[in-house]
Amino acid sequence: MTCHELEALRLGLMNVLGTTDRSAREHAQKELEGHLEGPIGALAEADDLAAIERHLDAALVDLEEEVAAADETTDRYDYLRGRLVAVRDAERAVRRLTAQGESVLAGMDDAHHLLHEAFPVDDDD
Repeated sequence: MTCHELEALRLGLMNVLGTTDRSAREHAQKELEGHLEGPIGALAEADDLAAIERHLDAALVDLEEEVAAADETTDRYDYLRGRLVAVRDAERAVRRLTAQGESVLAGMDDAHHLLHEAFPVDDDD
């Protein structure tokens, strides 16, 4: 068993961040071999944080359905529950990453406006 959601998330984040670590990418692709359809495939191909959030949410819905259908008396059920917790934690991390990025953008906008207030310039120059 493998954590398809986490490996697909890793690939999506590598896309967004421009990561060129070939071995990490190849490892994740190998783990996902045969499982790159639906939300998992879309998540692995995501190229922005909004797409990552959207596809991760869809993958979580699928995983929650898998947990609900599993036999609670098996080790597989325990594994699936653990996987669910890990993916939900990853979802929160992606939300924090998005919020931090938006905060950086807002800070740059504030600095830009402050700079123009402190040092007004004529647009004709």
